[in-house]
Amino acid sequence: MANQLVQDLIEAGIHFGQRASGWNPKMQPYIYGKRNGIHIIDIKETIKGLLLAKKFLGKVVADGKDVCFVGTKRQAKAVIETQVPAVKMHYVTERWLGGTLTNFRTIRQRLKRLDELDQIEQNDNFASYSKKMESQLRREQRKIKRNLEGIRHMERLPGAMVVVDVRSELTALKEARKLGIPTICLIDTDGDPDMADIPIPGNDDSMRSIDVVVRELCLAISEALQLRTMGQPGAGDTSGAQVSEGPRRSRRAQFRADDTTSTDAAEPAAASPN
Repeated sequence: MANQLVQDLIEAGIHFGQRASGWNPKMQPYIYGKRNGIHIIDIKETIKGLLLAKKFLGKVVADGKDVCFVGTKRQAKAVIETQVPAVKMHYVTERWLGGTLTNFRTIRQRLKRLDELDQIEQNDNFASYSKKMESQLRREQRKIKRNLEGIRHMERLPGAMVVVDVRSELTALKEARKLGIPTICLIDTDGDPDMADIPIPGNDDSMRSIDVVVRELCLAISEALQLRTMGQPGAGDTSGAQVSEGPRRSRRAQFRADDTTSTDAAEPAAASPN
């Protein structure tokens, strides 16, 4: 299984980073080398981060909490919209609205408004309204649905958040940090790993690499949902889902300390990229 995962990741080009001239020095521990001016990401570090993320998400979901995926860049949108609904989790693939987490009550009010508009459309297709009012209501309906459809059934704050490209989703990450929501991030060599509690170093511009990472995370969620359905307790302590604010390095160290055994098991199979 581990060998197949490594092969899938390498074939997807997850080890290709950004140009060396535009790198973030904080990503140095995750870089294997440089070739033709392009940084090569250490696939061992990618595997470690991915396995750690899968185990943590399994704990969160098995204990009854939900996960929100965030990826508004073009390469991530189709992947997330295809895979995440299959495991009944939440997602944001359009513009992140400021306050989606920190002002969640207002977001819920907008979603209630969407339900009202959908009900009107279902009842009489806006026939009882004037042409002008119908146009306004339909425009409002489309706007809310476009921005919030992916979190329509999110009744409470998520237990964890998965983010593709920290540079594109800074607002979402800052809101998660403020509320103590753990974040799992696919980070390229130009990103800031301090923004993630569990960084997964890898190419965040390739649709294929994003697809493999999201697929694996959704697989872990799917398995945890089965435990939730059967009423079994989670695989371990999920106190990380309610981590209080503090230095990002210390929070990440806590995740790694809890799961060192599981991630180290993958190291022999994680060969260096060619």
